[in-house]
Amino acid sequence: MIKSLMFFDMAFWFYLITAVLYILNWIVKYDWIGKSATVMAFIAIFANTMILVTRTIESGHAPFSNLYESMVLFVWATAIGYLIIEFRYKIKVIGAVVMPLAFIAMFSASQLPYRFQNVEKLNPALQSIWLEIHVFTTFVGYAAFAIAFGLSIMYLIKELMIEKGRRNALIDAFPATTILDELSYKGIMWGFPFLTIGIITGAYWANNAWGTYWSWDPKETWSLITWFIYAAYLHARVTRGWRGKRAAWLSVIGFLAVIFLYWGVSFILPGLHAYA
Repeated sequence: MIKSLMFFDMAFWFYLITAVLYILNWIVKYDWIGKSATVMAFIAIFANTMILVTRTIESGHAPFSNLYESMVLFVWATAIGYLIIEFRYKIKVIGAVVMPLAFIAMFSASQLPYRFQNVEKLNPALQSIWLEIHVFTTFVGYAAFAIAFGLSIMYLIKELMIEKGRRNALIDAFPATTILDELSYKGIMWGFPFLTIGIITGAYWANNAWGTYWSWDPKETWSLITWFIYAAYLHARVTRGWRGKRAAWLSVIGFLAVIFLYWGVSFILPGLHAYA
């Protein structure tokens, strides 16, 4: 466990430095700061990957069995997703919003009680290949939604400034609202199938472990609510032509549902998923 905690500490500070560099690049717009931010993002992801690798070696199973481990996976997927956007679209300013989100998630993981950080044997219900499939797909979906959330926040801020006729050099540095709207949509387009697979594989796994596909456990119920929010987003966008503010607000609501699903349900509403 010592090695995984060591890499966690390294990744924690690397993500903090990365977030600061992306924010500085947004503010002062020095090319070398932007390049440094990208390099630091790679270094942080490497340390993040090493947490997952060493945790797997130390525990003897995939590192997805509790809040601490799944938060590390979430940060890893979010950071990789952001870098794909950066290299695909050459828009570095998005990192000033998304990478701080990744750091906040890392910080949240660091604040969890030690019992979550400790390596423990899997309980019988978790001893299944579906642990890897269900958790991995679900958290890749969450990461895509987090990126879409960051883009939607940028959209709403920029749109508000445009509506009020105000100019601000920092907000002007954001991509055009049409680009933010489209990238947020693509984020949800990527995340939705992963969440869907996560729910389906979770139901199959539940039937194997507990003898029922669906038991209306609080986590299952909120997973379904979250799925419906994003399904409504895609339905409204495709069939009703929803764009802009309405779509951005729905994206924000969807991610707030994800946060409650993961943190709120885990600590407030006891159920079969109490370990996560």
